[in-house]
Amino acid sequence: MTPSDYETVVYDLDGTLVRLAVDWDAAATDARALFAANGHEEDGLGLWAMLERADDHGLGDEFEALLAEHEREGARASTRCPRADDLPLSVPTGVCSLNCEAACRIALDRHELADAVDAVVGRDSVATHKPDPAPLSAVIERLGGRPATTLFVGDSERDELTAERAGVDFEYV
Repeated sequence: MTPSDYETVVYDLDGTLVRLAVDWDAAATDARALFAANGHEEDGLGLWAMLERADDHGLGDEFEALLAEHEREGARASTRCPRADDLPLSVPTGVCSLNCEAACRIALDRHELADAVDAVVGRDSVATHKPDPAPLSAVIERLGGRPATTLFVGDSERDELTAERAGVDFEYV
């Protein structure tokens, strides 16, 4: 089946439609510095694990702001991935990303994809983030779709797990 064979299609953003030019090592270094400045050593954790712990240490808002700034910068310098050439589709189309919503919108605008996307849910758009199914479910709802007739296109095991948990077909890029 092709994406247009579904009633709704949702794409991951980074690595699927575009590649954000984020220096993830610098983001992780800044995040560790934030934790350290607040008395928490997180040297052994990766960036996404620190994201999971930020709220536990009362650093959720600061961590989000720090990470979002790196992502917005990366979105401004992003490159287009081949899968972006699928757009526009003839069915409602959305984006569900672990990146912040503003970075998603910047990247979509930069690559003239915004008009081809009907709904965007980023990490900060709903209360949880992938692989929790809630962000994907929120996009599907905004598109007026149903999980059983939706395809999620992504580039990671996290994306695949999100689709599985939401009861949605998945296609790996």
